[in-house]
Amino acid sequence: MESFELVAIMAAKKAGLLLKSRLGRKRKVTYKGAVNLVTEMDLFSEKVIVSEIRQRYPTHSFLAEEKTSTQEKSLYRWIIDPLDGTTNYTHGYPIFCVSLALEKEGEVVLGVVYDPMRDELFLAKKGKGARLNGRKIHVSSTPKLAQSLLATGFPYDLRDSPVNNFDHFRNFALRVHAVRRAGSAALDLCYVAAGRFDGFWEMKLAPWDMAAGNLIVTEAGGKATDFLGRRLALEGKQVLASNGKIHPEMIRVLKLGRS
Repeated sequence: MESFELVAIMAAKKAGLLLKSRLGRKRKVTYKGAVNLVTEMDLFSEKVIVSEIRQRYPTHSFLAEEKTSTQEKSLYRWIIDPLDGTTNYTHGYPIFCVSLALEKEGEVVLGVVYDPMRDELFLAKKGKGARLNGRKIHVSSTPKLAQSLLATGFPYDLRDSPVNNFDHFRNFALRVHAVRRAGSAALDLCYVAAGRFDGFWEMKLAPWDMAAGNLIVTEAGGKATDFLGRRLALEGKQVLASNGKIHPEMIRVLKLGRS
């Protein structure tokens, strides 16, 4: 596991620093949907990460957001978001990260999220706790939803689908200190793990959006489930993460909505 950790950190930092160095330049932007952007930097970052890992583990398989998807017969699969926060990045808004997770036989055992703008590296290993730049982190101790600061995001099909999170946003906003929407699910999850947020919910996510962050939350003492409190599945598209103490209250509020 130590060698996997070192490779993941090296790949995440190399890609993250590349992204940072080119922030603010004119971008070539294409669209996967009306508000779902992809830039050449998403592709460059993914290429850097996959190349770093393949040099050392050529038989491992990959699931990555942009192009890389392989199914070699391996115990291990890397789940990669090369640029989480593409819309932010495209507009020069410096909230984005690189997210890597390693699965062993279908279970996520390693998660790394790197924020190059703040030089913050979040890391968790299954059963070993979570760390930020080497320092152990833990979720908040906020006891009640009314005292909490939450985070969320909105799906890319919000213009077309009535299941768009606006109902949940309103229901939570009326019951908490505040709700933030920064544009990077992976960082939101890490901020729950570090106690900066007390809870986070989002819908219509992909495995690469949450694989690393979910492990970091749970290893920091938090809880991650679907909206009904059931065991989290990476293919389930929903995530509810919290410090654990406000989790039941968050589930009750989510039940008020349509989705």
